[in-house]
Amino acid sequence: MSELNPADGDRARELDKLILHSWSKHGTTNPFTVARASGVRLWDHDGREYLDFSSQLVNTNIGHSHPKVVAAIQAQAAELATVAPATTNLRRGEAAERILSKIDGMAAVFFTNGGADAVENAIRMARVHTGRAKVLTHYRSYHGNTGAAVNATGDQRRIGNEFATGHVHFFGPFPYRSEFWSTSPEQEAERALQHARRMVESEGPSTIAAIMVEGLPGTAGILVPPPGYLQGLRELADEHGIVLILDEVMAGFGRTGHWFAHQHDGVRPDLVTFAKGVNSGYVPVGGVIISEPILATFTERAIPGGLTYAGHPLAAASIVAAIDAMTDEGIVENAARLGRDILGPGLRDLAEKHEIIGEVRGRGCFWALDLVTDRASRTPVDASVVGKLKGLLLERGYVPFTADNRIHVTPPLVMGDDDARRGLEILDEAFTAYA
Repeated sequence: MSELNPADGDRARELDKLILHSWSKHGTTNPFTVARASGVRLWDHDGREYLDFSSQLVNTNIGHSHPKVVAAIQAQAAELATVAPATTNLRRGEAAERILSKIDGMAAVFFTNGGADAVENAIRMARVHTGRAKVLTHYRSYHGNTGAAVNATGDQRRIGNEFATGHVHFFGPFPYRSEFWSTSPEQEAERALQHARRMVESEGPSTIAAIMVEGLPGTAGILVPPPGYLQGLRELADEHGIVLILDEVMAGFGRTGHWFAHQHDGVRPDLVTFAKGVNSGYVPVGGVIISEPILATFTERAIPGGLTYAGHPLAAASIVAAIDAMTDEGIVENAARLGRDILGPGLRDLAEKHEIIGEVRGRGCFWALDLVTDRASRTPVDASVVGKLKGLLLERGYVPFTADNRIHVTPPLVMGDDDARRGLEILDEAFTAYA
């Protein structure tokens, strides 16, 4: 491994001017420069070490440079680096087998290149299966940046991208900022479900192909579904012959302490989208997990779609190695324990100490600190506050994930107790310095 060289950092920043970054005006970003990573740590070209509490885009579940996954990719590249998707390939089949072993009652996998096109294809499958067009999704949601996926997205990034048709949005449950004037999680679930029912009735049940929600909404704020909500959507979908799609791109593969977030709620999906968590993003990959009834539709007729790199052998090898390592090393169980014993209690202790933290919510290694100007009004802080806190965290060697008025605490699932506690200490230091 080559030595870290500060000159390489200067060159990286100069060359970065050639790149138009996502969701930004050209020339306005100053990205954090990363030279090397291992486990839960990152290094810049100057050799400075950071704890990764972002998991990048909440995807390095197994940590950085896990040796078993790296070795599997290297071995696959030497054996068969690429092959057409219409071929039969052992590694691709093994990847599907590993995925299906972690979810009950599902029959097959359709591979894609990432999460957005997993969502695209799930929507397509639902429309073909039902012969209907409309898709209902939450306003507080993010489903990707391709045509149908960005229209299915509820947050403001869809505005200016609304070129696909057939998308209808409704409000999901969020007790802390309720749209339904609820006073308890149970009441929030009941009223949110009544709202969903009225949306279905008003749009016309016979026109609706799918209801699609995240198993646990991530980018929108790590909004843990109140008890009964997902089950209620399942019942509503069954009543009207609507496909229930659960988007597990961010929350899936151990992030919440279960293999899939919806498993906390015991709900049965028709389609599940997945991507980055399945192999910690080491190679781009995604897919749709398909139930038997929908697979039967595509036994009778060809699916109208496909991708050049679907089931790419390097991606497939990384999936097999990642799922095997997560199983053998108890990584999902570690995520559940970290959330229960260290992150959850520690973050709630921070909220007791710092008035700026209005609410702590999450599961496993998937948490959000909702930051407010005052707790009585629950008014969100503005972007400048979050930007300042982000800078204070980076100065202290902590890489954060931030969104809107929140700091998301989303470390790799392999994080040890001492590093988790150190991250909590750094958060405390940053909030103290800000105050």
